[in-house]
Amino acid sequence: MLMALFANEQELIYRLQSRDEAAMAVFYRQYGKLLYPVILRIVGQRPSAEDVLQDSMLKIWRSFASYDASKGHLFSWALRVCRNTAIDHVRDRRVQASRRTQTLDDSAAGRQAAPSSFSPEHVGVREFADRLRPEYRRLINLLYFDGLTQAEAAEALQMPLGTVKTHSRQAIRELVALLR
Repeated sequence: MLMALFANEQELIYRLQSRDEAAMAVFYRQYGKLLYPVILRIVGQRPSAEDVLQDSMLKIWRSFASYDASKGHLFSWALRVCRNTAIDHVRDRRVQASRRTQTLDDSAAGRQAAPSSFSPEHVGVREFADRLRPEYRRLINLLYFDGLTQAEAAEALQMPLGTVKTHSRQAIRELVALLR
């Protein structure tokens, strides 16, 4: 198909450098099928991969003047552009997600509620915690009322850290059930 419209790749490159939109359409039809799977492998989701392919084609169109045939084949150059665009997309998504999920200390709620200004006893949680099984009650007291980390609680109770994590999840589930 490429050969039917253009004599060879050199002519396609010349037409792309001359900003021929028909040449870009041919480029997209020919190379898009080959570039998409590479992008999909990096991005991992079809809709995002399609968006990245479109962004990549736009970058290729806008920056085609910087393509130098003596430094590599057209496909290799286009592949680098697509790969870099996909990586940028993934990094940008991670950065956006990390901005949305602030730690409690960084958030406004964390700044407003100083540790000394909030006491769980004020909302009756301690009474519900007292209704838990003894091993869960000790763990909840250490973690939430005494402010220990899970690792510190594991050391204090002489339990494996994984057991402390499991028991704390189970204790929280029981607390939620009691609060309902």
